[in-house]
Amino acid sequence: MRIGQGFDAHKIKAGEEVVLGGVHIPSNFSIVAHSDGDVITHAVIDAILGAFSLGDLGTHFPSEDESYKDVSSRSLLREVLEKIGDQKISNLDITYIGEEPKISTYVDQIKKNLSEDLNINVDQVSCKATTTDRLGYQGRKEGVSALAIILFE
Repeated sequence: MRIGQGFDAHKIKAGEEVVLGGVHIPSNFSIVAHSDGDVITHAVIDAILGAFSLGDLGTHFPSEDESYKDVSSRSLLREVLEKIGDQKISNLDITYIGEEPKISTYVDQIKKNLSEDLNINVDQVSCKATTTDRLGYQGRKEGVSALAIILFE
């Protein structure tokens, strides 16, 4: 068995939508990033890379590389999955951390997207959200983050 843990955080700015778990969610801000800034998918990628001691997201997809400008994080996830080959995922647990947007109405689609990309059943993906009760950069609405833990059999 292998377990991986991932974390990602990004600044936010005034905008109209964010991408989380591949879902475009209306918001009064957008995420500052070189790619689409999908902190949920980025955390999942880092968890997978960590499980197999393959470094981190920035090592494989550096922000200095213009070929990754505005790229879909779901395509990066699929590329990472090719690197690890045929591995059996037991489960994935994700926590989005931010005051906004509220993701409860989008969780099912986030889980569906990730289960499709990972080729697992949707019930093997847990996605939830929390706030920091207005503490720290998330609480001040300066940024958002996500945590992911993945277990491979």
